[in-house]
Amino acid sequence: MPKTSSPSSTATRRRLLLGYAGTCLLAWLLFVLAGTELQRGLWQLWEAAYQATLTLWAPMLLGVAVLPWASWLSGRERALFALLGWHLLAATLFSLTWLALDYSVALLFFGSEHADAMLAQSVLWRAIWGLLAYAATVTGFSGALNARRAKGLAVAAAQAESALARAELSAISGKLNPHFLFNTLNSIIALTRKDAKAAESALLRFSGMLRYVLATKREATERVTLQEELDFLRDYLALEALRLGARLKVEWELEEATLQDEIPPLTLQPLVENSIVHGIAPRTQGGCITISASRDAMTQGLNLCVRDDGQGCDPDRLETASERPGIGLGALRRRFSLDYEGRARLRVHTAPGAGFRVDLWIPQT
Repeated sequence: MPKTSSPSSTATRRRLLLGYAGTCLLAWLLFVLAGTELQRGLWQLWEAAYQATLTLWAPMLLGVAVLPWASWLSGRERALFALLGWHLLAATLFSLTWLALDYSVALLFFGSEHADAMLAQSVLWRAIWGLLAYAATVTGFSGALNARRAKGLAVAAAQAESALARAELSAISGKLNPHFLFNTLNSIIALTRKDAKAAESALLRFSGMLRYVLATKREATERVTLQEELDFLRDYLALEALRLGARLKVEWELEEATLQDEIPPLTLQPLVENSIVHGIAPRTQGGCITISASRDAMTQGLNLCVRDDGQGCDPDRLETASERPGIGLGALRRRFSLDYEGRARLRVHTAPGAGFRVDLWIPQT
């Protein structure tokens, strides 16, 4: 089955040939300009144009054939000596073909005597110029093709990494802690025996949470408003409170002007979950989680902060140990490094006995 060129490959070759045509035109004009430098006049101009055309038409035409040759060479891995051998062979063929074309034109228009005399005079210089013209042409085409290929590889790598980050965020969306789900259901079952109305309210919150998670997964939503994220977070904390009771305290420090700012879905929930699992639940007396949102006066970006007054941890162990395991922090770091053109920031502040704090800065322009 014959191999067909992709549309992008065809477009690339078309652009390269257009660039080559422009370069040839510039070389022809410079040749004409050099020919008329010493003697000015209309006749000298025509003569210079004639000489430029007669001299350059053959190598310019042969240069078009160098593009597929350079593409073929650059598409395969070869040893250096093998590559040099291929280029030497092609350069020799380029020079010989140039001489043959010049000889054929001279023979056609001026006869064999003139063609033989011209060949005898120009064979050495034509051979040298042929090698140089081939080297310049193949270098230009190869450089452009390699640059194009490197750009394509870089784009593919960035897309693959972005897809990985989206997959990780998708995993977060579908990875509400199973223990949380089971504990919540057990708490709701127990609540139905004591307070049916409170159990009904808890079920509605639970349903709202699942709807939010499923909606962000199904619609592949990349942004939600901070208000939507906070509503989801309140439902999550209310259900955690069924299990932790008075041990879980939550403080909100929210600026009204930030509630319609846009953020990636499930940005805050993994951070709050980490605080509950590692900072609040292990302590008999429980603890307090503070969630704040404010406008950055300098950049007009959104400042978010989730902090707890738990035991904290050694910051040196965050990257290598399992002090605060889970996909949340790592996935958010990766997402922020790829999204928002790399401008979003995530910073962790913690120390043994000093709680755990995560600061986010998310651009809004």
